[in-house]
Amino acid sequence: MANHYETVFIMTPVLSDEQMKETVQKFEKILTDQGAEIVHQENWGLRKLEYPIQKKSSGFYHLFEFKADGNVVGELELQFRRDERIIRFLTVTMDKYAIAFAEKRRNNRKQKAEQQPVAEEVVNEEPKTEVEA
Repeated sequence: MANHYETVFIMTPVLSDEQMKETVQKFEKILTDQGAEIVHQENWGLRKLEYPIQKKSSGFYHLFEFKADGNVVGELELQFRRDERIIRFLTVTMDKYAIAFAEKRRNNRKQKAEQQPVAEEVVNEEPKTEVEA
């Protein structure tokens, strides 16, 4: 029986964009190699930390939502601990309410993203004014 999990991890801010993507791909591969199904993932970007961790005040946040057996989480967290690019991580088991909330949040983000280009077109439109002679 596969459970539903959500993992958020923070990568050190000194990584280049390419190194950050490689790190995310590494953990994505660990999950898929262990037989996990990645339901959703989000890159939250560089954010300020609430308190310094390893003398760093910011970090790159990334979220994975996945379905897997419990032993997959143990392997994933072991790899997080071994990787010097990861400064914090948290994995939680999602109950049916958390799963429903996550789906609702994803749908809201998708709707906002779809509405965004329309709003930009309206903003970029030049105002029409009458010119007096």
